[in-house]
Parts: sequence; C-alpha cells; structure tokens
Amino acid sequence: MFNMWKQAAKNSSLAPAGGANELLKVEDVMASRARARAIVPNEYYELKTRIHDRLIEMIDLSVLDTFDQHVLTPQIRSLVQQILDEEHGKIPLNLGERQKLFEEIEHEVFGLGPLEPLLQDPTVSDILVNNYRQVYVERFGKLEYTEARFKDEVHLRKIIDKIVSAVGRRIDESSPMVDARLQDGSRVNAVIPPLALDGSVLSIRRFSREPLELHDLIAFNSLTSEFGELLKAIVKARLNVLISGGTGSGKTTLLNVLSRFIPEEERIVTIEDAAELQLKQTHVVRMETRPANVEGKGEITQRDLVKNCLRMRPDRIILGEVRGHEAFDMLQAMNTGHEGSLTTVHANSPRDALMRVETMVAMTGMDIPTEFMRKYISSALDVVIQAARLADGTRKVMSIQEITGMEGNVISLQEIFRFEQVGVEANGKIKGHFKATGLRPMFSKKLETMGIKLPPGIFEPRHS
Repeated sequence: MFNMWKQAAKNSSLAPAGGANELLKVEDVMASRARARAIVPNEYYELKTRIHDRLIEMIDLSVLDTFDQHVLTPQIRSLVQQILDEEHGKIPLNLGERQKLFEEIEHEVFGLGPLEPLLQDPTVSDILVNNYRQVYVERFGKLEYTEARFKDEVHLRKIIDKIVSAVGRRIDESSPMVDARLQDGSRVNAVIPPLALDGSVLSIRRFSREPLELHDLIAFNSLTSEFGELLKAIVKARLNVLISGGTGSGKTTLLNVLSRFIPEEERIVTIEDAAELQLKQTHVVRMETRPANVEGKGEITQRDLVKNCLRMRPDRIILGEVRGHEAFDMLQAMNTGHEGSLTTVHANSPRDALMRVETMVAMTGMDIPTEFMRKYISSALDVVIQAARLADGTRKVMSIQEITGMEGNVISLQEIFRFEQVGVEANGKIKGHFKATGLRPMFSKKLETMGIKLPPGIFEPRHS
C-alpha cells in the first residue's frame, strides 16, 4: 500500500516538496498509525473474553436452545455492540475487526469457538488440538497447521466441557479421558491433564452431513464398480462381514455404505461406543454405551448392549467396532441366526483381523481350546474387507477375502479382489490397479439360490 501511494505521489504535482525524505517520513507516520490500530493478539483475546463473559451475564443461557439461531443472532450482535461501545476507549476497533469479533463471539455462544470455522469447512476431515496454542487439520489425507488458537487452557477446557456435557458425559481429574460426539455425528476424543502433559488434547474425526454413497467411493477411486457390485450382493445375501483397517482408513465410512444395501423392511440394531453411524433406513434402533458415574457405577459396555439386543428381535446387528469382550457375544449372535451382521476391527490385514478377534475372545477368560475357538470364528464370519489409507492420503479397499473354513488348525482365507500398488509417481501419488484374482467365492452359490445376480465375468482376472 505504501509503495502504491509513493509511486502516485511521485507522478503527481502535489508531491511533497521535500522529495524522497519527506515521502519516507509520511510512510513512517502511516506505518506508525497502522501499528497503533493493530490489536496485540493477547489484548484481542482478553477483549473477546471480557465481552463473552459480560454477554453470559446479560442473557439467559437456558433459552438459547429454544430459539432459532437466526432469530437470536441480531440480538446477540446488538448486545455485543453495546458492550463494545463501553469498551471503545480501551481498545479501538475498525469495521473489519468489529465484524471479525462479532463472528467469533457468535461462535463462542452458539458453537465451539475457534473450532467453528474449521467445522464449517467441508475439506477438513480431522481437527487435532495438541494444546490451546496449536491446532492442526487434515485435508485430503495430509496434515496442515492452522492459525486457530484458544485464549488459554481454561478456554480450551470450556469448549471440551461443552462438547462432552451435550452427550451426557463428563471429563475431570478422576476421569481424564472421554469419547463423545458432535451433533452431526463427528467422533470426539479428549484427554486432559494430568494424562496430557502439555495441556488438554482434543481430536475430532469429522463426518459429512451427507454420508458418502457407493458411487462417491467409486468416483474417489477407493474401489471399482465391480467391487461395489460384489459388496452389495454380500450384504443382500446376509453374509457376516468384518471390516478391517487402521486408524483413519475409512472403516466407518465403508460400514455406512454397506448398510445402505440392507432392505428397508428389516429391523436394524446398532451398537456403538459413541454413536456415529448414519443409517438411512427407518426401522433402526440405535444404542450407545455409557461410562461409569463419579462413584464408578452404572457403566454399560458394548458387551451388555450386544447381549440385550438379542432380546430385541433384530434382523441385523451392526456393531460399530469390536474391541473387547463383546467379540464373543457378537460371534454367538452370528452363529445363532443373526446373519448379515456387520462390524469393524483395527487390524493391518485380514489375517491380523482374525487374530485380533481370537485374542479378544480369549480375553473373556473362557477356557476354550484354540482349535475350537478358530472353528467358531470361521463358522461365524464369511467375509473380511480390508481398508487402508495409503501414503498419499488416499483411502482404498485393499482386499476382499472369503473365509472358507479350516485347514488343520488354521482359518483358511481366499482373496477375491485386491488393490496392487506398482509404484509412486513423481508427485507422490500412489500408482496401482484393482484386480480380480480369478477365484470364484464359495458363497457365489448362495447368491445364485437367492436370485442375486452379479455382472458376467466379474471374477475373471483383469486390471481395472
């Protein structure tokens, strides 16, 4: 701006008589005034905190949820303007700074403060708060540092308390870790001191307001149309499915997509630690675990919910993630008439996924010989789907494998489809292709008897 003014002055007959020295003096004065107008970040946060605290004193928080935000916003802005007029002599604000302050105060009152703009950004898939000064986001599989920050640790704790209290949970020194969710279903995890050494940590796994569909995954090249047709047939044929993958590999997204193929007339019961599934059917019963209270009582685990749901006449049971003793009860349900059940597990390969399930069953303390335990698993599960997030941030269905039974003391698997990586491009993008292995699954006979038709030649080995 100063350079533009300087050039204009040189070309004008009104240029100061003192020449370049006078121009430099004018620049210095303008720069000084600009610095005087600029708000020191700490002063700005203090001002925002003062206004927010005054605002809380002036309004009845209990009525906020009973009115539409569009109705309350003008009134909130009017109150903020009134408080600003009283503060005007302390810190002057220009029009742009006032507008920014209005928006941030609205975010504090109606939303999650500094996180609100990130939550409104559709390109952000994860929000990672390492401490009140450091916030990262994930966009398109890559982490980015942001300018968002909280005033201090107290400010961050207020936001965490606001999130967890909204779903009836708590976080304090006696219970310093919590899983929760936002209204849109996004998954939240928070850890506070003394477990978090550098201040409270907040992680938000975002979920789209409009859940991804099969055609979206095909468009993103996460799988092919042949993969999709097979997955659709697997769900319609009521095969029991285990989705395996690492953190952020897209297991829950894939579980949501598979749930779309469950017929509308079936009764679905979902069980989750923190509800995040977005089913579109109408006949859905959703259940969520409950942590222990302050006295350490009242905890309801996933295992409790799985046992109870068997008395609720479910046609399908969807367990958000199997991670403990509920593994045994889930296998029991699959083996006793509740076919077509779906669940996920953290594992790096289909073989590892079966080992994890075996380990979780062993954790129940039941004295079951290893051979019988593996037979039980192989008879309960039909298909293992492996998902992964690759080095370039893309998510893909890496493998679809069928459990064919036992070979000696080992659960036998046969791969039907897979993604083969062949290299890395100069820009870091993964090169590879999806491929049918040429093996025809044993469950294809069940598909035929149920009248479910697959595209001809779907199992022929070819690249796509």
